[in-house]
Amino acid sequence: MRRADRLFDIIQTLRGRAKPITAAALAERLEVTARTIYRDIATLQARRVPIEGAPGLGYVLRKGFDLPPLMFTMEEVEAISIGAHLVHRIRDPKLQDAAESVLSKLQHAIPAELCAQLQAPRFLVSEGDTVRPEGIALLDVRNAIRACRKIRITYRDEQDRRTQRTIWPIATVYYVDVTLIAAWCELRGDFRHFRAERIVRSTLLEATFAADSRQIMAEWMAKRAMPS
Repeated sequence: MRRADRLFDIIQTLRGRAKPITAAALAERLEVTARTIYRDIATLQARRVPIEGAPGLGYVLRKGFDLPPLMFTMEEVEAISIGAHLVHRIRDPKLQDAAESVLSKLQHAIPAELCAQLQAPRFLVSEGDTVRPEGIALLDVRNAIRACRKIRITYRDEQDRRTQRTIWPIATVYYVDVTLIAAWCELRGDFRHFRAERIVRSTLLEATFAADSRQIMAEWMAKRAMPS
């Protein structure tokens, strides 16, 4: 989590509480150390956020403090809201949680008249038909892409044939009703697209591929752009 996001989350947590909350409790909630929370609290206080309290006693946010409203248009709020609801179609639990968090933060940061549009939107987003992957966690895939780590998978094709692959994941491709993992396949010696729901099992390996994956990404993009 970026520090700016963490500072925002600390303020949001304090705003929602009438009683003091300890640094230890904040640290557990935000998955950091208590020492980090102490530093963040000091930073917020230096920026004139009216946080009161002390180590061991807990912290509270003085009543009356509010963040300045973000300047969004109605269309921008609707775009964010629709996008967050569309995330539910891809069956990625962590991204779904993140989308809900975005909407929650937005409700606390925009003017009341725009907030009403978030709470009672005048649109519907269908659930979609994407199958939830059982053999691989999409969070692991995203982490592997960031860290350039290889993944070993057992893959089942459309004829139900199974193969063992070691892949270098470079991108997650979300379509309306299917999620693909774009990767370099060591078995085939070429780029391949793997349907997430056809991965029977997977293991995130310690082994890494190119330290800078941008070149691999560029080669994959170039190959996608080539006429068939």
